Amino acid sequence: MFLPISDYPNPRGMPWMTIALVAANVAVYLLFTLPLSAARPDPGDPLLREYLQAIAPSLPPNVPVQAVLAQVTRYDLFIFDHGFRPGAPAIADLFTAMFLHAGLLHLVGNMLYLWVYGDNVEHRVGPVMFLVWYLATGVAATLFFTLFAGHTQVPLVGASGAVSGVLGFYFVWFPGHTVRVFAFLFPFYVGSFFLNARIVLGLYLVVDNLLPFLIAPAGSPVAHGAHIGGFLAGVLVAWLMRSRAQPSQE
Repeated sequence: MFLPISDYPNPRGMPWMTIALVAANVAVYLLFTLPLSAARPDPGDPLLREYLQAIAPSLPPNVPVQAVLAQVTRYDLFIFDHGFRPGAPAIADLFTAMFLHAGLLHLVGNMLYLWVYGDNVEHRVGPVMFLVWYLATGVAATLFFTLFAGHTQVPLVGASGAVSGVLGFYFVWFPGHTVRVFAFLFPFYVGSFFLNARIVLGLYLVVDNLLPFLIAPAGSPVAHGAHIGGFLAGVLVAWLMRSRAQPSQE
């Protein structure tokens, strides 16, 4: 396992929008994910019937719907209603899905990446445009994922598409930066070391996402396509912005 834990150098000043986005995601987790995950749905709720009918085709052959019913929580119905479903797309869900997470580890992983890489990108574009591009690349990530998802009713949730967009910006704009990576390869090696940022982000794109996207089963719980789409969107926008900022030469 490899995790980025910090980067160098860091800009002066406080990355207020990065902090605000982390706070918003944590607040949604505390106010919605935790309480709803501990509550059972009303058996008469029409959304429960819709949920079971929608996910039935995606269940493995040996898993009956009744087994799912015994474990459904109100949060399952909440993300079914507000996550982005390729088979029932809604514009509002493109944005609400970015602030919903499947669990604590899902949230922590996304916020760690946002915290490590977000401050430099925010410093470059300013807090307002950072928010704009964060949301825009998040939408692009979801739409890219949808190209390969067919008409599935399984909802896509998480900030990883938008965070991957931030990583794409970082990849283009900060090639000389270094990232401190924590490696857990027990019993061979446990510790941290510095790597060039482009190497770390290149491994994230190719090893963590592109290869699994090409070889993993279609039912993988990780939306590798969204990660790839967000990263490529960030790279494209960052490259266009850098190109336009450079003066023409005769």
